[in-house]
Amino acid sequence: MSSPRPRRSALLSGLLALATAGATIAVAPSAADAAVLPNNFKSVGYLPSWSGSVNTVQYGKLTHVNYAFVLPNGDGSLQPVDNPSKLSSLVSLGHGNNVKVSIAIGGWNDGNDSAFEALAANSGARGAFVNNVVSFVNQYNLDGVDIDWEYPDPGTSATNYSLLMQQLSSALHSRGKLLTAAVVSEGYYVQGVPTAVFGYVDWLNIMAYDGGSPHANYDWSINAVNGWKSRGLPAGKAVLGVPFYSRPGYYTYAALVGMDPANANRDCTTVSGVQQCYNGIPTVKRKTQWALANAGGMMNWELSQDTTGATSLVSAIYDTVMGGSTPPSGRTGPITGIGGKCVDVASANTANGTAIQLWTCNGTGAQSWTVATDGTLRALGKCMDVTSGSTANGARVQLWDCNGTGAQVWQAQSNGTLRNPQSNKCLDATDVSSADGTRLQIWDCFGGVNQVWHLPA
Repeated sequence: MSSPRPRRSALLSGLLALATAGATIAVAPSAADAAVLPNNFKSVGYLPSWSGSVNTVQYGKLTHVNYAFVLPNGDGSLQPVDNPSKLSSLVSLGHGNNVKVSIAIGGWNDGNDSAFEALAANSGARGAFVNNVVSFVNQYNLDGVDIDWEYPDPGTSATNYSLLMQQLSSALHSRGKLLTAAVVSEGYYVQGVPTAVFGYVDWLNIMAYDGGSPHANYDWSINAVNGWKSRGLPAGKAVLGVPFYSRPGYYTYAALVGMDPANANRDCTTVSGVQQCYNGIPTVKRKTQWALANAGGMMNWELSQDTTGATSLVSAIYDTVMGGSTPPSGRTGPITGIGGKCVDVASANTANGTAIQLWTCNGTGAQSWTVATDGTLRALGKCMDVTSGSTANGARVQLWDCNGTGAQVWQAQSNGTLRNPQSNKCLDATDVSSADGTRLQIWDCFGGVNQVWHLPA
């Protein structure tokens, strides 16, 4: 195996080279819609050439996988890819599971970005690089490219980076391919990415780790993403990166859980007398919940550092997106009401404001509701919500990003009604109708047949 080419974001001292890279998102629906998660939410994982097996990747819980890394030369050529058979297998397995696969170009590379500096500064080398990248994508049947230049400096370097990304955007998007980039979390190098780049990429993978005290804590990480958004990055193009390793010792999350299973629910633990800090399941879930309402997805560095069982962080992201915390009873399934009809998300649409209605039960995801421990009712990764937080009779019920407000809390009563405590009103089928398409609303609680609901067993 070739020597690792770690990135600044993750460097496993003497053991694993931890690198960061970017994700790959949809450009056109025909080319890049990964339909695993609702509302085009992205779950992106990196798989290094030097670590991890393609056979242990949890493809069903990811939308995109980036293979790390290929290095550029100063003349615009590419160095040979490490472990090419692994890349080919990843593409085959990924595509077989509706997962998009991109090549991550760059990485920390011991802090040496001289090749990027040289090729970006020369129009001929830029053109050669773009052509070589397109050829590489075609050769391996890839879905896109993630540029991980760590890091362009503000000034001339930033201008050249923008020119490079513009040319890549034109070449890749015209072919239905993705272009993403991994970027620093905060500080001086943020200005090395001009705002024009926001229009060239499908999204940015924000490396919100290797910083904060403790490492990659919730507030610091959210502030990092908000810093990019304040520069004009659209929320849908902001992908929040989380570490699957600790600082300062670069222990993998899997190794930490192996030392003590309780570490899965912590953010810091002591190893050989040194405190190691990382992101455990509760923090990863909390970050994911924030991203659902305020960003475009989640990214991790990197997949081989995760567990594959109940403590998996990839699973924590997926479970949060698909319905949040579920009680131990596992109450997920249909909610039925008047006439035996099911509570249904209209047309299985995940857009905010989609109508919630009655419909003939059909077993689809649009009728699969999770009764979450926080009092919410969740389907397709979003919450049942009273429009505008209204407390008036007749206020419509809709699907909306889960946001922790009173408009999304429902309390089951002994008479079968579902009461919204904010309004002190009940979930109600309009006009006592059981017809397909009957809208749900809130109304004064009276326990009528159109207010009685049967939750999942």
